[in-house]
Amino acid sequence: MARTNDHPGEQAAADPIKLLAIRDTPLSVDEVFRAVGDDAAGGTTLFVGTVRNHDGGADVDTLGYSCHPSAEAEMRRVAEKVVADHPVRALAAVHRVGDLEVGDLAVVVAVSCPHRGEAFEACRKLIDDLKHEVPIWKHQTFSDGTEEWVGAC
Repeated sequence: MARTNDHPGEQAAADPIKLLAIRDTPLSVDEVFRAVGDDAAGGTTLFVGTVRNHDGGADVDTLGYSCHPSAEAEMRRVAEKVVADHPVRALAAVHRVGDLEVGDLAVVVAVSCPHRGEAFEACRKLIDDLKHEVPIWKHQTFSDGTEEWVGAC
């Protein structure tokens, strides 16, 4: 979905959604950053979500992500809304599924826009909406033997 040109001298990108994926292999910050490169963008914002060693005051031993078969389609819907509501030059998002370890990358999103404020706002909207609207579920096992499922929808 292309956005109209809000800034003189800039051409709107044909399809600003450059990369959307759910993967069971390690994620690459460099891949996502390269995907949103755009000569007309003055600001690029990148967010990296990592697996931490605790949650809610409890030590996390293991963590795994799974998703519904519609997750990539929902990811596209969220991305298209961000593009429609912000002057996005390029957008990319990848989310990991499977078993992860502390420190692993769980999600990487990036947005480039003509100006930095726009890029921050669009990237924040992208990650927040992905987290709340895309059917990806997190299963955590804690060191005390308890476990928890956290999910969207």
